[in-house]
Amino acid sequence: MGSTTRRRRLASFLGATALAVTAGGALACPAGAATDVDFATHCIPPAVAGIPPIDGTTTARIAVDNTSPKVGDTVTVTYTVVKPAASNPTAIALPADIMTPTGKVALGGAQTGAVTVAGPKKNDPVPGNGAFPSFSMTGTFKVTSPGAITLSPGDYNIHTSYILELDTPCTVITPPAPVSETVTATDANPVNERDIALGSASGKPGASVTVTGSKFTPGATVTLAGRSGAAQTADTATATVNSSGAFSGALVVNDKTTTGVVAYEGAAWSDAKGAGPKAYVVIDDTPVPAGSQKVTTTVKAGTLSMSQAGDTVSLSAVDYGKGGASTGNLNKVTVQDFRGGPAGWSLTGKVTDFTGAGAKIDAGALSWSPTCATKAGSPSTCQAGSAGAVGSSGATLASTPNSTLTGGEFTVDAGLSLNVPAFTPVGTYSGVLTLTLS
Repeated sequence: MGSTTRRRRLASFLGATALAVTAGGALACPAGAATDVDFATHCIPPAVAGIPPIDGTTTARIAVDNTSPKVGDTVTVTYTVVKPAASNPTAIALPADIMTPTGKVALGGAQTGAVTVAGPKKNDPVPGNGAFPSFSMTGTFKVTSPGAITLSPGDYNIHTSYILELDTPCTVITPPAPVSETVTATDANPVNERDIALGSASGKPGASVTVTGSKFTPGATVTLAGRSGAAQTADTATATVNSSGAFSGALVVNDKTTTGVVAYEGAAWSDAKGAGPKAYVVIDDTPVPAGSQKVTTTVKAGTLSMSQAGDTVSLSAVDYGKGGASTGNLNKVTVQDFRGGPAGWSLTGKVTDFTGAGAKIDAGALSWSPTCATKAGSPSTCQAGSAGAVGSSGATLASTPNSTLTGGEFTVDAGLSLNVPAFTPVGTYSGVLTLTLS
């Protein structure tokens, strides 16, 4: 399921040459300058619910794995609905892992169009008439034009598979929604401008999905194929490109592990002559045969969280008239990423001015030297931030990148140094360092 948001804050003020530390965490999809945006949404509950359409506000964000792509690159997009406008339309409590979200991301600026995104069948339990939890959907688009490309949240649908197969489609009332992310593309040659679009983002096993393509080689035979992660499935079909470089074909998708669809010229997939994958989810509603029992298990998504060994850091004393480096170590921070999705995380920090004795030491005087360790077996690898000033605007302490599968446990440390001016008045100075996990 998509991420949920948790934020913890711990703060205290210390004595002379001491540092008060505040820590907090928020689950989000990191990348570039992605921001949460609100937009008016019109949601239509299933007819069986017997309730009228819902007009409300959706809070969402768009994140990408590359904010500076080249023309021809494929960019992975993550559309997170932080707060859906709709809620469970029935009084029946919904169990975990019965929601399959799909949606669209609107492109604007240097490149226009829509990106199809889909999420896994994963969610926390939803109480009767309770709010739907946050969820994330991913998809890709190929960059075809240089310049600034904006990404805005688009329409989305919540499909529930419990007792009945029901859909709750939500549309943007005044499209496009506000811009949540921007990527700046640069030109590169040669350019593969091939692109495809799917007629739907999900379907039952055996359903046919329409695949349309553009900017392929006129007259070429194109293979349409399902993808399960990075591997091609047995589901394939062919289509012929017309004189304008376009084609339309149908692919029957049987493989229940399908995560996307690709199209390519030639005998096998290649980045140079292919397009996709575009996100596609198979909704398995196959009934259990008589005399049989369907045995399932669930790997539940957890949360992104952090803890720290303490909330007080005592820096070394400095002499009046001499000043210099007041040093110490950040309390060890442990990050646990048990979401199981494609998003990495970023741990950042910012500090206030150090005040006391009728004077202050500027926030920019605090610097750190971060280190980060990854627990064995973790899918992600932690990367320490750069050594340097922390300041009031903040700096990165550690992070992990987006990937097909992320997660793990990580330990973050940092050496701290506060540059105290030589004739700083004698007394107690304290500041608050805020750590934010997102």
